Amino acid sequence: MVTRRELLKSVSLAAALPAARVAARQLQAIGVQLYTVRSVLPQKPAETLHAIEAIGYREIEATYGGLDRLWPAIEATHLKPVSVHLDNTMMNAGKEDDLARAIDQAKKWGFAYAVFPYLPPAERGGLDKIRVLTDKLNRAGEKCRAVGLGFCYHNHAFEFEPIEGTTGFQVMMDRLDKNLCGFEMDCFWVSVAGHDPVELLQKLSGRVPLLHLKDKAPGTPVMFKESVDRGAFKEVGSGVIDWPAVLRAAASAGVQHYFVEQDQTPGDPVESLRQSFGYLSKLQY
Repeated sequence: MVTRRELLKSVSLAAALPAARVAARQLQAIGVQLYTVRSVLPQKPAETLHAIEAIGYREIEATYGGLDRLWPAIEATHLKPVSVHLDNTMMNAGKEDDLARAIDQAKKWGFAYAVFPYLPPAERGGLDKIRVLTDKLNRAGEKCRAVGLGFCYHNHAFEFEPIEGTTGFQVMMDRLDKNLCGFEMDCFWVSVAGHDPVELLQKLSGRVPLLHLKDKAPGTPVMFKESVDRGAFKEVGSGVIDWPAVLRAAASAGVQHYFVEQDQTPGDPVESLRQSFGYLSKLQY
């Protein structure tokens, strides 16, 4: 015989199931970092961009170098320009006027964010250089804010190397002005460095408006440099990263834009983008 308590429990569970289904989320607008198609985009800009749009991508993140030549082809699509990776040399060692002009141009093109993409190995070396970089990033963030752009730093793996009882990334978290410079968190590189993207998103809640999605092959060793095997880069959903957990954490942390990026692809990069989109567009989290 079913007791009254058991009956009430079963009724409560049944009532909760539809609510759980309603609460399941899906990404509404998936973006792509055009670096993924760098091997084909310059030769076939219109064809490549229309193919990306046809897959279902709605937003793009571009790189500043050569963007003026691609811009007419971008305007011929409905792809929304959201963020642009500025030239790291111009930002770290160039003239202030050159940086200001690039930021102004990004604003004219309609981008909402500018990003510092990469600190080359020759410009790394100890926490003092990270501190100098954070000062430059804060100043660049001031310039961006003055024209109505957001500004972010894109991580790799080297920032997480233990140094003097801390890491370069911890120094960045401590020294970057939250009102001037956010993070574009790259889930792959966080994982390569031996960290959980979910935990880092929780720690950086409110500071990560942009997220890079790319998967990692099983067995990829922990390292603090970019010289991973090209086979370590996997289409989203084809590796070991727990994407439902990542996307739940990203939503809670306030991430606004999601970009698929695959640094290396086994063949046609457009097909790799198609595979990642197929997984993400159906994923409920």
